Amino acid sequence: MGADEGRADAIRTLDRELFRDYLDELEERAPRIERYVGMLRAAPNDLELVAGLFRAFHNLKGDAALCRYPFGVEVAHQLETLLMRVREGRLRFTAMLAEAMLLALDRLERAAQAHYDREPVVGLRLPVLLEELRAMAEARAEAVEDAAARMIERVSGFRPAQAGREAPAAPTPASRGADLTFFSGLALQLEQRSPLFQGRTARVLHLARSINEVAGRPVDPLQLEAAVYMHDVGMMFLAEPVWLKPGRLSPADLAELRRHPAYAAGLLERMSGWDEAARIVAQHHEMPSGQGYPRALAGDAICPGAKLMAIVDAFEAVTLKQTHRGQSRSMLRAAAEVNAAEQQFAAEWIAPFNQVVRGLLEA
Repeated sequence: MGADEGRADAIRTLDRELFRDYLDELEERAPRIERYVGMLRAAPNDLELVAGLFRAFHNLKGDAALCRYPFGVEVAHQLETLLMRVREGRLRFTAMLAEAMLLALDRLERAAQAHYDREPVVGLRLPVLLEELRAMAEARAEAVEDAAARMIERVSGFRPAQAGREAPAAPTPASRGADLTFFSGLALQLEQRSPLFQGRTARVLHLARSINEVAGRPVDPLQLEAAVYMHDVGMMFLAEPVWLKPGRLSPADLAELRRHPAYAAGLLERMSGWDEAARIVAQHHEMPSGQGYPRALAGDAICPGAKLMAIVDAFEAVTLKQTHRGQSRSMLRAAAEVNAAEQQFAAEWIAPFNQVVRGLLEA
């Protein structure tokens, strides 16, 4: 296509029927790409997501090549190169890289439509976009963040706020309170997705706090509260048919479901002062036996708060399944299942758990 992407006749040689098919594919794939990027911002170490995003751009590159659209091939190729580096562990996926990719996708969509309509595209700064994408793809790992910021500024005209330039301010009581309000709001949004979830957050929080108190507060109460609010928020990054599906899950659905701890933990990791809560959320489906997920951690590799959260989460889930038996019987059945699952839960939390549940039953 050459450097002069602004000329209206730059792609008059395109096969318009094939190019129309490409536009349709681009329109269909773009929301999926945006979803992948959003999930990766929350879970940047999820290699399955990286691979999925790579495949999406690879397919777009193939579609662009089929209809002989060099601009589309070049944009997809440079993004594919960056993702290859991420997949190989040579580059970290950051919020800045995510923004740069979304901007490139936006320009690709707008340029392709304008080219099909034979309209000028000078304002999209496409030669600059290609120049900066090549620079990003070829930059040393430590320079990619700056290259992404420069690309965003040169193409959009706006300077992005760059993460990591200054140490974040230490969280204050006021900021912690605001964060907890935000986390609680997300938990309540999750509750609204199903009648079964209503009141769940308050029940889990009360039980977790009580057990932690009986055990002598080995877990910071604020970190525990944040983890209770956030531990299942990652579900909202998944397609609803996966996590609201009745009955047995397929292997593919189960694999998708098991990603949810990383999404919510990723959000906490990006907020100052919530590192312990992030660990609790990330590990709350791990088991002392090493048979949990997502990392099959075992024993002391699992933080105390995650061990507590695992018990509380399981107790709530079994109680809900047994609600037809009445509150007391459903709680007894859930407590019995927790006590019987010796390999699933940490032994040091069982006695405090039993003490709190007995108190609830007596009340």
